[in-house]
Amino acid sequence: MRVSDYVKSGILSVHAKPNSPKTEILGWDESKHALKIAVAAVPDKDRANIELLKFLKKETGMKCELVSGARSREKLVRLS
Repeated sequence: MRVSDYVKSGILSVHAKPNSPKTEILGWDESKHALKIAVAAVPDKDRANIELLKFLKKETGMKCELVSGARSREKLVRLS
C-alpha cells in the first residue's frame, strides 16, 4: 500500500491510532475517507504527531507538515 495513492491536492487525511506496538499503515477507512495509521508513540507532548510525520516522510520521501488535528485522531497532513 503506497501512501501517495491517497494524497489529494497535496493533502493526506489520516486517522491516527497512538500508543500502538509499532508504527504502520493499517489500511483505508472508507467511512472516514482517511488512511488509518498505527503510531508507536504516546499522544503526549506531540510525540505521536512527530512519530507520524517522521513515518510519512520515510514512506513518501516528501516533506510532511501537520495542517490540522494536532490534538485529534483525525489529522490532515500536507505533503510537498
